[in-house]
Amino acid sequence: MKPAKNKCSVLKQVCELIPRNLVSKLAREHGVEKVSRTFTPWSHVVSMIFAQLSHALSLNDIADTLTNHKSVLSGMRRAIPPSRNGLSYANKNRNADMAESLFWAVFSHLQMVEPGFGIGKKYKGFPKRFKRMIHVVDSSTIQLISKCLDWAKHRRRKAAAKLHLRLNLATFLPNFVIVKEASTHDSTEAKELCQTVKPGEIILFDKAYVEFNHLYELDKRDIFWVTRAKDNMAYTVIEKRPSHAPDLVKDEVIQLTGPLSKQDYSSSMRLITADVEVNGVLKTMRFLSNNLEWAPSSICDLYKARWAIEVFFKQLKQTLQLADFLGYSKQAVRWQVWTALLTYLLLRFIAFKSMWKWSFARLFTAIRGVLWSQFNLFQLLTRYGTASDPPKITATLHQAYLPGFVF
Repeated sequence: MKPAKNKCSVLKQVCELIPRNLVSKLAREHGVEKVSRTFTPWSHVVSMIFAQLSHALSLNDIADTLTNHKSVLSGMRRAIPPSRNGLSYANKNRNADMAESLFWAVFSHLQMVEPGFGIGKKYKGFPKRFKRMIHVVDSSTIQLISKCLDWAKHRRRKAAAKLHLRLNLATFLPNFVIVKEASTHDSTEAKELCQTVKPGEIILFDKAYVEFNHLYELDKRDIFWVTRAKDNMAYTVIEKRPSHAPDLVKDEVIQLTGPLSKQDYSSSMRLITADVEVNGVLKTMRFLSNNLEWAPSSICDLYKARWAIEVFFKQLKQTLQLADFLGYSKQAVRWQVWTALLTYLLLRFIAFKSMWKWSFARLFTAIRGVLWSQFNLFQLLTRYGTASDPPKITATLHQAYLPGFVF
């Protein structure tokens, strides 16, 4: 059964999940509307969302395709196609803080429209015995070309930006995002990423974020944390606890003894040493936590759940367009990263509304293939994958064998 026809294109149905007048309101707040001229902020946002959904490789790809569909585009709240130079100028000179504000405003709007969005179905790696909110903090490096060296120098001849993110493990959606040059160390952004976490909640860190004065501050705020211990950590054992599980090597309560670390963190902490299987090989890992009551297996399972943020980064970077950038300035890169996050958010909302049960990559492919078609998007996705199997072809034994024939 074919999906019902719709009067507007799939691209229009995606873009119009953004509330009417929100873009123009944010453009005025960030001073973008003053330099918009004919290429309006709404047209800019639509062009960048299209760039993500079509996986456009260049400015010409976007300008040419949207110009060819000019009549369809005009029906999307009077959006107009950009010229190559016009889109390049907008990405370079318009304040990317507007794109950041747009992401959070749309996020808030979608949760208001559908209160169950993001909280109805938990990530499959979520430790179900924990009723507290669990956050995962990590970063991902986005490689840039050498033309970005003036603002994003990473190594001697390489440029890169870094996406610092706090992921809510229950919703599998970001709670806090920082986009900066990759030269900033992860630990310097940790305090800002965790500033809105509430008492009683749990934060999972990679060991790159271990900074004991920050961990001590979280402990004083009654926030539980789990991370990995660094190899050079100096400490003394003040209590040894019995270990019954076969993969549990040690369960200890420790205090830091390093001259600086013991000043930064004066309280006791938990050190769990366990054998963990990584790619089929057993490795001994050491986990740190400020919770002295949890079972050792709970601390290990919590850190294991940290892998969720790696899945998130994979979905974002391998599915959406964050490999080929449309500009080299800091503003242009930030525009592309924030509109990629916005597109991800819209796709996740569409998946929620249509009760999508396949992978995120498959959802992206399904929508990308019908961007200009006039189908009812939610009906199309609801029926996706429900086609019956083709009939089997039978043949007699003397006939030549062909694939698909049943003897």
